[in-house]
Formats: sequence, C-alpha cells, structure tokens
Amino acid sequence: MLKITYRYWNLMIPLLVHSLKKQYGKDFAREAKKQGKKIYRTMLEEAPDVGSDNPMASNIYESFVMLALYEGSGRKISEEGTRQMTRDLVGFPPLKIMGLAVDYRKAKGVQKENGQFHACAEWIDKHPQYRELSWDFNFDDTRHEDGTFYWFTHCPIEQYCRSHDLIHILPVICDIDEMTVQLLHARLVRHETLATNGKVCDYWIVGEDIRDPK
Repeated sequence: MLKITYRYWNLMIPLLVHSLKKQYGKDFAREAKKQGKKIYRTMLEEAPDVGSDNPMASNIYESFVMLALYEGSGRKISEEGTRQMTRDLVGFPPLKIMGLAVDYRKAKGVQKENGQFHACAEWIDKHPQYRELSWDFNFDDTRHEDGTFYWFTHCPIEQYCRSHDLIHILPVICDIDEMTVQLLHARLVRHETLATNGKVCDYWIVGEDIRDPK
C-alpha cells in the first residue's frame, strides 16, 4: 500500500470544505469531512502501491481527498457540486504562482515541463517493480511541433475507481487537468481519457497564445 500521510488532506480540505459549505451548508460539509477522513485512510490502504517517492504518487493522494469527501457525503455531492469544488480548489489565488515557475508562452517553460514529464518516466525505468501499477508515460516528439505531447494507457486512479464503483465521478475530477494547465498559460488539447472509456489519456499542452497549434 501507499505510505499513509494526511499531508494532502490537510492542505486541500479547508478549500474543499469551504466549497461544500457554500453549496450544501455547514452540517453537510462537517459530516462529509468527518466521515471522509476515515475513508481517506482506507482508500490509501487499498490503493495500488506505485511507490511513495514516485513523483506521480501525489496524483493519487490528491484525487483521493476529493473521492473520500464524495464517499463521506454518502455520495450526495452532485456532479456539478464536485465540479464546483475543483473550480474553487484550482482557483485558490496562491496557485497562480505556478504560472511564474512554468510559462508555456515561453520556450524555457515548455522545456522545463517536458523535463519534468521525462523525469517521471525515468523514475519508473529505475524502479521497474512499480511499472505495472504506475502510469506508463509514452512520448512521440514527432507528433506535434508545438508544446508537449504524451499519453497513458494505464492509470492507477482510473483502475481504483472502476473497482470501487467510482468511475462515474472520476471524469469530473479529471477536469482538474485542464484547469491546472491554464495556470501555466496554456491549454490542454485532449481527445479521450481512460475515465470516459477511451483507450488512452492523451495530453497535448500548448501555449495559450498559439491559435493554430501544429
């Protein structure tokens, strides 16, 4: 199992609970948080072990916070309610600093982000014992001239959701990808996801100022 930590829960829960309070009221939010924290630990215990120092492991910790809240509410948070939570989370003003660290309008920003994605793939190469459980990074630098392009055929979060009857809510949580990319002054061009029964999760990230990406 993954290392049990509440670091991501503690970072995200104030924003998410605040969103729930606005949408459903204090009592609803309080109970979802109370029950969700217990569920969060169980989810981590059941999660595929992708390696706690895997640079992609944070995706599990973060998505499970939202999934645990959803479960803690008795699955009473609607699709739109979940979507609003993602908006409130990604819209947190301090997160705009991401656009200072990586700016897709500049070549250096694209190169930096490309390097991070390749570093994730290299981590798996160095830790083959986690290969079958983790994300598989696939690159084709000849596919596009602009931005960054890669894809997955395997996602441990998607597999967990399918085995726990949560796949219906995962596409809403996956929308965070598009919102996060916008913080980097970029946009995500995507054709399919595993969560929506696609064969891959494809990521083509291009600068927001490129009107006709190639």
